Amino acid sequence: MNAEIIAVGSELLTPHRQDTNSLYLTEKLNDLGVEVRFKCIVGDDLEGLTAAAKLAMRRSDIIIFSGGLGPTEDDLTREAVAEALGLKLQRETQLLAKLEERFAKRGMKMSANNAKQADILTSAAMLPNSLGTAPGQWIAGKYDGQERLLMLLPGPPYELKALFENECIPRLRARIPAQYIATRTLKMAMMPESQVDARVAPIYKTYTDVETTILAGAGEIQLHLRCRKDSQTDAEARVEELAGKIEDEMGDAIFSRKGETIEQIVSYLLQMRGMTLATAESCTGGLLAERITSLSGSSRYFLGGAVVYSNELKTQFANVPKALINQHGAVSREVAASMAEGIRKRCLSSYGVGITGVAGPTGGTEQKPVGLVYIALAGEEGTQVVERNFPGDRKRIRQFATQQALEMIRRALL
Repeated sequence: MNAEIIAVGSELLTPHRQDTNSLYLTEKLNDLGVEVRFKCIVGDDLEGLTAAAKLAMRRSDIIIFSGGLGPTEDDLTREAVAEALGLKLQRETQLLAKLEERFAKRGMKMSANNAKQADILTSAAMLPNSLGTAPGQWIAGKYDGQERLLMLLPGPPYELKALFENECIPRLRARIPAQYIATRTLKMAMMPESQVDARVAPIYKTYTDVETTILAGAGEIQLHLRCRKDSQTDAEARVEELAGKIEDEMGDAIFSRKGETIEQIVSYLLQMRGMTLATAESCTGGLLAERITSLSGSSRYFLGGAVVYSNELKTQFANVPKALINQHGAVSREVAASMAEGIRKRCLSSYGVGITGVAGPTGGTEQKPVGLVYIALAGEEGTQVVERNFPGDRKRIRQFATQQALEMIRRALL
């Protein structure tokens, strides 16, 4: 079975509020073996909500509305679903009495508009909401000859979660045939998405029963593999088989298959090798050190770092000769290498990293444009320097630069 989630509320269409309910619902539905095929956000508009309900009923087995069940004029989910399904709303006197009693216990008089929360769709089962005033509703039946399950849930996350777990999950378990989903996530760093897909597409296309999704962002490619079968063993075996073939093709370009971040992998490898790290950062302003120390226990392998923004501090803290800066400029292959070697020597670490570049949006020249970054890694085996021209704004360039540094450390430790 597949599902569709419709988040209701004009506030969710602004930059100030985020739909977190759909993430929770997706996780719980996946646990039941249900795949979420569609998600949408609809504002507080009766026509738009009605259209969304009709479309969802045509294409999805399970439809979940979150929000729009409150007492105000812009809470229209009940009315929209009633219109879409050709049902009526009936005011439940017992539920209305409970709402009045709830307000009375708080020493408050219930305003008239709260009464609409006692409106229940004909053929719907009322789902009690112990944490709020708006009950949920459950509808099971046929729509254009197809079996459909529809749920109306309150918008506040703490109300929705309690109601879904207590009322909806037991009902779903009783109706949904046993299904199992297995997933894998393979991660790679600093490779073009097109290049990865060109190599792995001939493999995953032969597995028509495994859904493969490629995601790219800020120097990381993720391959998400997903398979649904009648048993967990069959689903796991199938997705594992495909993951194995992709790993054979991509080799050590894959740094994670269990969801670890590249920071975690670098941490594992440094500790496993008994090695330490120090950093000298210019354009990244300490972002690499921040990413490394975001993990608990990083003091076991990260000795420290210096943010050497000025030329003077490059010399003072990272031992970069003034003559080298004068000759090649602060943004150069030679200075990056000297920063890595200097900070390694000063901190007595196994590896040293040096990063210098132009993060923008100003400061670039024709010879050294915005996005030009040099990343150096110094170790016992010598010093390597990578020159990259990263696209994007200041934040993106800095993220790319630190991702490149972490990938260089990872590969050196393999």
